[in-house]
Amino acid sequence: MTTRRAPSIVVVGSSNTDMIVRLPRLPRAGETLLGGEFLTAAGGKGANQAVGAARAGGRVTFIARVGRDVFGDQAIAGLRRDGIQVTHVSRDPAAPSGVALIFVGRGGENSIAVAGGANGLLRPADIRNAAKVIRSAALLVVQLETPLTTVAAAIETAVHAGVKVILNPAPARPLPRALLGGVSILTPNETEAELLTGIRVTNERAAARACVKLRARGVGTVVLTLGSRGAFVADAAGGRIVPGFKVKAVDTTAAGDIFNGALAVALAEGGALHDAVRFANAAAALSVTRLGAQPSAPTRAQIDALLSRGRQRVR
Repeated sequence: MTTRRAPSIVVVGSSNTDMIVRLPRLPRAGETLLGGEFLTAAGGKGANQAVGAARAGGRVTFIARVGRDVFGDQAIAGLRRDGIQVTHVSRDPAAPSGVALIFVGRGGENSIAVAGGANGLLRPADIRNAAKVIRSAALLVVQLETPLTTVAAAIETAVHAGVKVILNPAPARPLPRALLGGVSILTPNETEAELLTGIRVTNERAAARACVKLRARGVGTVVLTLGSRGAFVADAAGGRIVPGFKVKAVDTTAAGDIFNGALAVALAEGGALHDAVRFANAAAALSVTRLGAQPSAPTRAQIDALLSRGRQRVR
């Protein structure tokens, strides 16, 4: 990594309270499983990415909407504890804060349902109110748990100011070419890449084909995350896998969000793309060893320690 700075990163996105049940396995349709451990944790893709970036060393501003309820109070308090600027986290007078219901199996796999609440009321007007902070950022991070018009407004604001944009296209949905054309780095997982391209990502060759198709739609760089295997990185210079790290998974919830937050920091600090992806792989690997979304985000010191040990997977 290059000399450490505290880059300014803006995250536009969702905030949820996660209600988690740990089970021996995920229930089948119509099945009730008893005996699971229950806990709550701060979540939401946007908030997770903001916390991931802050703990990885970024100076983060979060733009979001929560309800005027206890979940909203707790979300804002947690963000502040991580040093995140919350001036542009607005409180909706009627809609509840977002909630996610999460089942986690013994191997770390999960099943998630989200009631978006106030997240669905984040508007382009909120982006206009925060335009100054977006224009002065080193990098903007967005996802798709808020309205697409709001995501598009944030990307447009960043592009006009020459600010690079990371779009994590999750939850997966079709995206217009005009929106993709403003994205500097697209970070789909295998499922999201398949939805966007029609190509099932089952191996490195399929990953390369999906990335070529996405880049043909105007995206500068594609970082296709592959879970424990790492990520396939494709840009104008070509494509290759940056391997992941060997860890014992406890809960994969928010691993992709922590990856995106850490990637934003490494790139904003001026790191080379492949080095930045390796940094993000390390952060994501650490996150899956812990239960919960935001509680799983590692610190910069923890990420650097894993990188120094260098226990990456062999391709």
